[in-house]
Amino acid sequence: MGLRYAIYDVFTDRRLAGNPLAVIFDADALSDETMQALAREMNLSETVFVCNAANPAHAGRLRIFTPMRELPFAGHPTVGAAVALCELNHAEQRPDFDLVCVLEEKVGPVRCAVRLSAEAASFAEFDLPRTPSRIELNLDRQGLADALGVKVADLAFENHVPSIWSAGVPFLMLPLHNLAVAQSVEFDPGLWEKAAPFVEGRMASAYLYCRGGVHHAAKFHTRMFSPDMGIAEDPATGAAAAALSGAIRHFDGLPDGHHPVLIEQGVEMGRPSFIHLHIDVKDGAIARARIGGQAVKIATGEIHL
Repeated sequence: MGLRYAIYDVFTDRRLAGNPLAVIFDADALSDETMQALAREMNLSETVFVCNAANPAHAGRLRIFTPMRELPFAGHPTVGAAVALCELNHAEQRPDFDLVCVLEEKVGPVRCAVRLSAEAASFAEFDLPRTPSRIELNLDRQGLADALGVKVADLAFENHVPSIWSAGVPFLMLPLHNLAVAQSVEFDPGLWEKAAPFVEGRMASAYLYCRGGVHHAAKFHTRMFSPDMGIAEDPATGAAAAALSGAIRHFDGLPDGHHPVLIEQGVEMGRPSFIHLHIDVKDGAIARARIGGQAVKIATGEIHL
């Protein structure tokens, strides 16, 4: 059995940066066990399997796997799969061709806007399938600080304090005092397993963020660690950026209107990534939010099973 696949670097406009993603096409015949085994074989943060959509008007149905488990939703597989499918199906209409597609994910249908380009990396953005919500749990701040190798006093800035948010996948948001603290973090998985809360039956993933960034345009600098997903550190985490929109609106008290936010991640890994987050606030709540970024193909091939 031969399966076509492609590797895309996502949330970047250049190869060998951003977050690599394996996109496996025509995956309807694969069992859950085979998908999980292939995700372990690829050994990337996520591998996305493209299946036939239940609704023929939709572009495809996605199954998203980390090396350890399946996810109901994730940002860089959504962006990467949207670009990959549109480049595959509309190659003759490039360059600079805009279109809209819907991808079916376990979280629900996700609407994506894609701009194909022959001269540069294609771009895709999607509407968040769920509005971010806060999950209230008691947190062991000393234990969490120890797991990051920082002081408890460093786990806050301005109004931001540790909190749990989800826009489909929950993350423990850990605000850090400044960029120097964020770059000094030495994550200890063993200490994290002792201190991290369980959310929806699974150990919470750590999403670290601070204001500013290495890139002058970045409003937030982030890092993500997830022993539960089998991810030592992630170069870019769209689902976490989606959840972060809730923390930003809540702690910063965003006024009504449109708020563009550029998030950088992966800098410490040598895989700089840039996630475009757009938050629309109305009547003091998030009315709409979008995640976007570029993706560039780096490899194609065939899997033999």
